[in-house]
Amino acid sequence: MLLGFLGEFQHNIDAKGRLIVPAKFRVGLGENFVVTKGMDGCLFVYSFEEWSKFTEKMKDLPLSKVQTRQFTRHFFASASESELDKQGRVNIPVPLREYANLEKTCVVVGVNTRLEIWDKSRWDEMNQVAEESFDEIADSMTDFGF
Repeated sequence: MLLGFLGEFQHNIDAKGRLIVPAKFRVGLGENFVVTKGMDGCLFVYSFEEWSKFTEKMKDLPLSKVQTRQFTRHFFASASESELDKQGRVNIPVPLREYANLEKTCVVVGVNTRLEIWDKSRWDEMNQVAEESFDEIADSMTDFGF
Protein backbone atom coordinates (compact mmCIF):
# COMPACT_ATOMS: atom_id res chain seq x y z
CA MET A 1 0.00 0.00 0.00
CA LEU A 2 2.53 2.54 -1.21
CA LEU A 3 0.17 5.51 -1.53
CA GLY A 4 -2.24 4.52 1.21
CA PHE A 5 -6.00 4.46 0.90
CA LEU A 6 -7.34 7.31 -1.25
CA GLY A 7 -10.76 8.27 -2.55
CA GLU A 8 -14.45 8.24 -1.74
CA PHE A 9 -17.05 5.70 -2.92
CA GLN A 10 -20.78 5.25 -2.33
CA HIS A 11 -22.43 1.86 -1.90
CA ASN A 12 -25.64 0.61 -0.35
CA ILE A 13 -25.57 -1.67 2.66
CA ASP A 14 -27.97 -4.60 2.28
CA ALA A 15 -30.52 -5.89 4.81
CA LYS A 16 -28.01 -8.45 6.11
CA GLY A 17 -25.43 -5.73 6.86
CA ARG A 18 -23.15 -6.46 3.92
CA LEU A 19 -21.33 -3.58 2.26
CA ILE A 20 -19.21 -3.69 -0.88
CA VAL A 21 -15.61 -2.67 -0.28
CA PRO A 22 -14.39 -0.88 -3.40
CA ALA A 23 -12.02 -3.05 -5.43
CA LYS A 24 -9.41 -0.30 -5.19
CA PHE A 25 -9.19 -0.90 -1.40
CA ARG A 26 -9.32 -4.69 -1.25
CA VAL A 27 -5.65 -5.41 -1.90
CA GLY A 28 -4.50 -2.97 0.80
CA LEU A 29 -6.85 -4.49 3.36
CA GLY A 30 -5.72 -8.04 2.81
CA GLU A 31 -7.75 -11.18 3.44
CA ASN A 32 -8.55 -10.33 7.07
CA PHE A 33 -8.89 -6.91 8.65
CA VAL A 34 -10.46 -5.12 11.61
CA VAL A 35 -13.63 -3.00 11.69
CA THR A 36 -14.28 -0.92 14.81
CA LYS A 37 -16.00 2.20 16.06
CA GLY A 38 -14.24 5.27 14.78
CA MET A 39 -14.60 8.91 15.69
CA ASP A 40 -17.22 11.40 14.59
CA GLY A 41 -19.81 8.62 14.22
CA CYS A 42 -18.10 6.56 11.52
CA LEU A 43 -16.40 3.17 11.47
CA PHE A 44 -12.66 2.67 11.09
CA VAL A 45 -11.32 -0.23 9.01
CA TYR A 46 -7.69 -1.29 9.44
CA SER A 47 -5.57 -3.90 7.71
CA PHE A 48 -4.02 -6.26 10.27
CA GLU A 49 -0.68 -4.53 9.72
CA GLU A 50 -2.09 -1.07 10.51
CA TRP A 51 -4.20 -2.43 13.40
CA SER A 52 -0.99 -3.81 14.91
CA LYS A 53 0.68 -0.41 14.69
CA PHE A 54 -2.38 1.24 16.24
CA THR A 55 -2.53 -1.23 19.13
CA GLU A 56 1.19 -0.82 19.81
CA LYS A 57 0.64 2.91 20.30
CA MET A 58 -2.26 2.16 22.65
CA LYS A 59 0.03 0.06 24.87
CA ASP A 60 2.06 3.17 25.69
CA LEU A 61 -0.94 5.09 27.06
CA PRO A 62 -1.10 5.38 30.86
CA LEU A 63 -3.65 2.87 32.15
CA SER A 64 -4.06 4.89 35.35
CA LYS A 65 -5.89 7.67 33.46
CA VAL A 66 -9.63 7.31 33.04
CA GLN A 67 -9.46 8.90 29.55
CA THR A 68 -7.03 6.19 28.45
CA ARG A 69 -9.33 3.43 29.64
CA GLN A 70 -12.34 5.01 27.94
CA PHE A 71 -10.39 5.65 24.75
CA THR A 72 -9.09 2.09 24.47
CA ARG A 73 -12.49 0.57 25.32
CA HIS A 74 -14.06 2.60 22.54
CA PHE A 75 -11.88 0.92 19.94
CA PHE A 76 -11.25 -2.55 21.36
CA ALA A 77 -14.65 -3.50 22.77
CA SER A 78 -16.33 -2.91 19.44
CA ALA A 79 -13.57 -4.29 17.21
CA SER A 80 -14.48 -7.14 14.88
CA GLU A 81 -12.14 -9.28 12.82
CA SER A 82 -13.60 -9.32 9.34
CA GLU A 83 -13.06 -10.69 5.87
CA LEU A 84 -14.48 -10.13 2.42
CA ASP A 85 -16.92 -12.56 0.86
CA LYS A 86 -16.60 -13.70 -2.77
CA GLN A 87 -18.46 -10.59 -3.95
CA GLY A 88 -16.07 -8.25 -2.14
CA ARG A 89 -18.48 -7.41 0.68
CA VAL A 90 -17.81 -7.06 4.40
CA ASN A 91 -20.49 -8.09 6.89
CA ILE A 92 -20.75 -5.32 9.46
CA PRO A 93 -21.99 -6.48 12.88
CA VAL A 94 -25.24 -4.98 14.17
CA PRO A 95 -23.69 -2.95 17.02
CA LEU A 96 -21.30 -1.28 14.58
CA ARG A 97 -24.11 -0.57 12.09
CA GLU A 98 -26.15 0.98 14.89
CA TYR A 99 -23.22 3.07 16.13
CA ALA A 100 -22.59 4.52 12.65
CA ASN A 101 -26.30 4.65 11.73
CA LEU A 102 -25.66 2.57 8.59
CA GLU A 103 -29.06 1.86 7.03
CA LYS A 104 -28.88 2.40 3.29
CA THR A 105 -26.40 4.58 1.42
CA CYS A 106 -22.88 4.49 2.82
CA VAL A 107 -19.69 6.27 1.90
CA VAL A 108 -16.40 4.37 2.06
CA VAL A 109 -13.50 6.79 2.35
CA GLY A 110 -9.78 6.13 2.05
CA VAL A 111 -7.90 8.03 4.76
CA ASN A 112 -4.27 7.04 4.20
CA THR A 113 -3.73 4.16 6.68
CA ARG A 114 -7.38 3.26 7.22
CA LEU A 115 -10.80 3.27 5.64
CA GLU A 116 -13.79 5.04 7.13
CA ILE A 117 -17.38 3.93 6.61
CA TRP A 118 -20.00 6.64 6.95
CA ASP A 119 -23.75 6.95 6.68
CA LYS A 120 -24.12 9.23 3.66
CA SER A 121 -26.19 11.91 5.39
CA ARG A 122 -23.75 12.04 8.33
CA TRP A 123 -20.82 12.23 5.85
CA ASP A 124 -22.51 15.12 4.00
CA GLU A 125 -23.14 17.01 7.27
CA MET A 126 -19.58 16.49 8.49
CA ASN A 127 -18.16 17.60 5.14
CA GLN A 128 -20.29 20.75 5.14
CA VAL A 129 -19.01 21.76 8.59
CA ALA A 130 -15.42 20.94 7.63
CA GLU A 131 -15.66 22.95 4.39
CA GLU A 132 -17.00 25.98 6.25
CA SER A 133 -14.09 25.96 8.69
CA PHE A 134 -11.33 24.52 6.50
CA ASP A 135 -9.17 27.65 6.61
CA GLU A 136 -9.17 27.54 10.42
CA ILE A 137 -8.45 23.81 10.39
CA ALA A 138 -5.58 24.29 7.93
CA ASP A 139 -4.19 27.12 10.04
CA SER A 140 -4.17 24.90 13.15
CA MET A 141 -2.17 22.25 11.28
CA THR A 142 0.88 24.55 11.50
CA ASP A 143 1.12 23.34 15.13
CA PHE A 144 1.96 19.91 13.66
CA GLY A 145 4.53 21.12 11.15
CA PHE A 146 2.30 21.66 8.10
